[in-house]
Amino acid sequence: METLTVQRVVAAPIADVFDWCATTTNYTRTPFVLRARLARPGRDAPYGTGAVRVHTWAIGWFRERITAYHPPYDFDYAVERSAPPARHERGRMTFTEVPGGTLVAWTTAFQIPLPLVGAALTRRLAKPIVAHVFGAILDAADTALTAAPAPRR
Repeated sequence: METLTVQRVVAAPIADVFDWCATTTNYTRTPFVLRARLARPGRDAPYGTGAVRVHTWAIGWFRERITAYHPPYDFDYAVERSAPPARHERGRMTFTEVPGGTLVAWTTAFQIPLPLVGAALTRRLAKPIVAHVFGAILDAADTALTAAPAPRR
């Protein structure tokens, strides 16, 4: 199992950053996430505990369930199914107020389940790709939340 953490400071208030990152449809603001939707709303909020999110990335398809939801500080998710198949141990996003904005830490642990070569493929191929996509999503959050509003005419 490989563990990956990607961090960024987003120059926006913690509640805004949490909401943007919890709302899976925002991920399509990158060229790597082709489709994202809320398949089932959560119990306490649309993207809260129990919510099911479905993502189609350029590298695969993922069905995730939100397993913990504590706005605006963190949420956890589990990948229930994916294509290509992958083993997954908890994904987690945490949000911390810091000078200049909100520090987001996105952590996941996963592995490609192939005998003999799965660990090497995960470490050398999948881990850098997933890190790049996570980083692009967090960069999109920063761009969306810090863009100046268009001037009124």
